Amino acid sequence: MEVLRVDELAAAHLESAASSESGRSATTVYGRSGARLRQTLIALDAGRTLGEHQSPGDASLMCLQGDVVLRAGDAEVELRSGDLVAVPPQRHDVHAVTAAVLLLSVALH
Repeated sequence: MEVLRVDELAAAHLESAASSESGRSATTVYGRSGARLRQTLIALDAGRTLGEHQSPGDASLMCLQGDVVLRAGDAEVELRSGDLVAVPPQRHDVHAVTAAVLLLSVALH
């Protein structure tokens, strides 16, 4: 069994996000070929937005570090470290209030 050091990975991706023109950095941490689950670690620099995009299907977003706002239509929710939310089924975006690390989990059909 392989153990993933999430804190170390998060620190590395926060550093990459801070120096990236896009202000973000991401990596798939789980999702081997044929798997029914994909998990992606996403780092966003403070003030950056992961632009509006379609929901990937059944998914959840967990805030591992920092503060973000998830917006979908007229609704929005603030997430802080340790918060978990189901991703809404409509188009949405994520804005990093502070530098943040998120874990996106998507059920693949």
